[in-house]
Order: sequence, then structure tokens, then C-alpha cells
Amino acid sequence: MFIVLAVAIISGMIYSLLLAVAAINFSADQTIVGTAMNMLATAGSVVIVKAINTAQNPDNVSATITYIAPKKAFILSIFGLEINWVVPITILCIIAAYVVLYKTRFGLRLMACGEFPQAAGSVGINVFKSRYAGVIISGGLAGLGGITYIITGVSEWRFEYGVAGFGFLALAVMIFGQWKPTRIAIAALLFGLFRALSNVYSGIDLLSNLNIPSNVYNMMPYVISLIVLAFTSKNSRAPKAEGLPYDKGMR
Repeated sequence: MFIVLAVAIISGMIYSLLLAVAAINFSADQTIVGTAMNMLATAGSVVIVKAINTAQNPDNVSATITYIAPKKAFILSIFGLEINWVVPITILCIIAAYVVLYKTRFGLRLMACGEFPQAAGSVGINVFKSRYAGVIISGGLAGLGGITYIITGVSEWRFEYGVAGFGFLALAVMIFGQWKPTRIAIAALLFGLFRALSNVYSGIDLLSNLNIPSNVYNMMPYVISLIVLAFTSKNSRAPKAEGLPYDKGMR
């Protein structure tokens, strides 16, 4: 189980180097590079899975993997309550993010490089190294998020679907959470609640009796994200240097 999580994290970190090189070294637009990488990730995963399936069975050219039995390894039982191992890992990640960002020299320097990189550079902080560290860490967390999306839901995954736009939903959560770990955690719970409704609404008598099509519940996380961003994005405060290439000569 932990090997799977480790591979996902390491893969995310390695893949994020593409963004780091393009945005930090070549001052490329992060949005354009990120969009291209998003499409490349889905296409690349489809090619890899098809190659694996074909190697096992020449007649199997699908990009689908079934993992009913292996999925059980991710289930943790606490006092008779079954939860996924990802839950305690996520809680630890939130605590670690808060401690690292606000209580360590590395975290404070990292935030300084996102707010005032020129000022940070003037006192001897290596902005390029700090930004590389930030991108690589975020890539590892993105890899963890991707494997979480797969193993906590169904027991069969079609890689053509990607993550169904949940990467962009994560951006909405980040904006709503004001780039702060604790607020982001609360925002993620809000969006996760509406996501969960699409899976369990049929077991809730009140919702089931409304006879609302299942597609409506599937749309709810995205609709809620649009509504929330419409009311909160105006007052959102992103890091001042977000998306801006670092130029030592600028002041």
C-alpha cells in the first residue's frame, strides 16, 4: 500500500519538474504550461496503461485497470469503522503544511519568495531553489491527490477519464481557502461533502424521494465551486508574486 502511495508521490514530483524548468528557468506562462501538462498527463497515462494491459494480454488494448482485491489494502478499521488510509495521511499532511509554512525557516522563506522574491533575494535567499522546492513539493502532493481520487472511489478505473476536472476544482478550493492550509482543509471538506452526495444520495430517503437525476448530484461540486468563487474571488488575496517570473534586476 505504502509503496503505491510513494510511487504516486515520487511520480508527481518528477513530473512537476517540467513545470519548474519551464516556469522558473525559462519564465514560461504557468497557466499555459500547466494546461499542456494536464492534457499530457492523461494521454501519457493512457498509453502506459494500454502497454501494460497489452503485455499481460495481447487482446486487451483498453486503458482500464481493475483493483478490487488490492483496494482492500487501503482500508483501515478503527473501532469497527472502516476508513481509507488516505484520511489519516491527509490530516498529517495538513498539520505538516501548517507547521512547515508558519513555524520553520524553510516555510517562511518559501512564502517570502512567493510574496516579495526581490526582497527575499536581497537578503541572501536563493529564490530559484526555494521555488523549485515549492513546485516539487506541490507535485508530490498532486501525485498523492491523484492516487487518492482513484483508490477511494470505484474499484475499476478508465484512464481516459483522467480525474474528471477535479484538478481545476482543487484550484477553486485553493482560492476559496485563501492559500492557507487550514482554510483550504475546510474548503475541501465543503466540496467533498457535495461530491460524496453524488455517491450516497440514493441511500438517503429524503434525497432519494426528491427523484432528482443522478447527473445533478454529479454536477453539484462544480456548480458550488462556481457559486463560491463568484462571491469570494473578488476578495481573494493570492501571493503577490504568484505566476510572475523572478527577475533579479526588478525592484
